[in-house]
Amino acid sequence: MNGATPAPRVAVIGANGHGRWHRRVIAPMHADGRLRLVALVDVHPVEDEPEAPVPPGVEVFTDHLAMLTATRPDVVVICTPPHTHLPIARDALAAGADLLLEKPPVLSMAEHEELTGALAATGRVAQVGFQALGSAALTALTDALSAGRLGTVTGIATVAAWQRPDAYYTRSPWAGRRSLNGRQVLDGALANPLAHAVMQCLAVAEALGGAPPWPVAIEVERYRVRPIEVEDTAVLRVRFRAGPPVLAAVTLAAEEFVAGEIVVTGETGQAVLEYPTDRLRLPGDVVVRRIPGRRGLLENLLAHRADPAGVPLIAPLARTAPFTVLLDALRAAPEPRLLDGDLVTAVGDGADRVLHLRGVVDVLRRAAERGALPSELAVPWATPAYRAELTG
Repeated sequence: MNGATPAPRVAVIGANGHGRWHRRVIAPMHADGRLRLVALVDVHPVEDEPEAPVPPGVEVFTDHLAMLTATRPDVVVICTPPHTHLPIARDALAAGADLLLEKPPVLSMAEHEELTGALAATGRVAQVGFQALGSAALTALTDALSAGRLGTVTGIATVAAWQRPDAYYTRSPWAGRRSLNGRQVLDGALANPLAHAVMQCLAVAEALGGAPPWPVAIEVERYRVRPIEVEDTAVLRVRFRAGPPVLAAVTLAAEEFVAGEIVVTGETGQAVLEYPTDRLRLPGDVVVRRIPGRRGLLENLLAHRADPAGVPLIAPLARTAPFTVLLDALRAAPEPRLLDGDLVTAVGDGADRVLHLRGVVDVLRRAAERGALPSELAVPWATPAYRAELTG
């Protein structure tokens, strides 16, 4: 149509791995003209994705700088290892692009401040890939809190118990690493696979206080069942300037699967949100309800570009600052304790082998229910917590 606004030009940097999920999101939006996919970038050959074949005319690059020069995208999806986010983001912003930046967006508050400055200097925006923040179920939960369904909230907790096979820790040179070539990586359960659980708790605390909650102290116990540099099991307790504490109890070495529950306890009731499935139980509910509806982060970013005043970003960089404060604090924590011997069982062989920490789900549930750390529950394998007072 003459005079129609051209569809935004979109590129994906990090087109393999989780980048394939982004390609599946982009494919129908490209097909119906809401955006135009112009480029894919990866240091390895781009893998086929049956649900999202590469459209005709899309260029493929191994170097993101060459792509930015050649295609001049309006929006860049950055789905590369976390320790590479900041330099790639700076380059994309300098080229005039807005960002959809995978979580964790950066690994320290120094990086957060640098990226914030780059956004201000270029006039661009960054959406962070905490997609569960767009959940209608999360909104239903925070609406219920605002309506007083739970009375005064006394605690926010999360329990998530997943399994990861040996192959997970050989998927890349940075897998399971605290640092690589002198750069922070922090590929632990809290910072990467179960970061959504932590961020959902922060979102609940934000709804209660009306602003992103600022951590003032942490206590954390970190454990591992493999010879890795980071935790696969952790219990983290966070205190804020105001509002109730948050306790995150997570593992990648579970005997049984718990998708991820956000448990909000108040003086008159308790609510439970299973954030990966958008299932919610509020006080008085006879059954758990699935509340459908998620606002896609890329779709929201494009709508914000078209109407910045009328459509706020779901997950702007500023909203993720409390999460990054927690990562900063974890950087100083000692090496996780190795748990082995009779505490651990192995299931499967080869790359599919999974290690289970005996009884860990029961420990995590008790920790979440009581707002306590494993060492406070007299768990035999627990060690004293690392504690830090935070400033800022």
